[in-house]
Amino acid sequence: MPKLHCMGVILTDRGSKYAVTGASVTSRAEVDQVLAELKTDRAYAKATHNTWAAVLPTGALKADDGESGAGMVILRMLERAGLQDHVVIVTRWYGGKKLGGDRFRRVQDAVRAYLEDRGLG
Repeated sequence: MPKLHCMGVILTDRGSKYAVTGASVTSRAEVDQVLAELKTDRAYAKATHNTWAAVLPTGALKADDGESGAGMVILRMLERAGLQDHVVIVTRWYGGKKLGGDRFRRVQDAVRAYLEDRGLG
């Protein structure tokens, strides 16, 4: 089982909270294991969105989980950083106010914090 690197809630914007988590993975099955393990924490299971992306030996994967376009934002950042065999999950708890395009900036902020924490930023 891949070991989760969970940074918890790292930023808030107009009531929405964002957290970022990642793990080393080499297959879609391992990505699914990481997501399942993350969601054993009730707060993450009840989150509005758990968007993610991974660059695997078989190619790139991403999922928006209802936050349209967010998976691609994460994927582009992972590719730019050269981070392979890793999944990064950005979790959002919706705070009641629409963020418009700023939601992409918050996803970028969360991924950037994760990459910096891992010495890749």
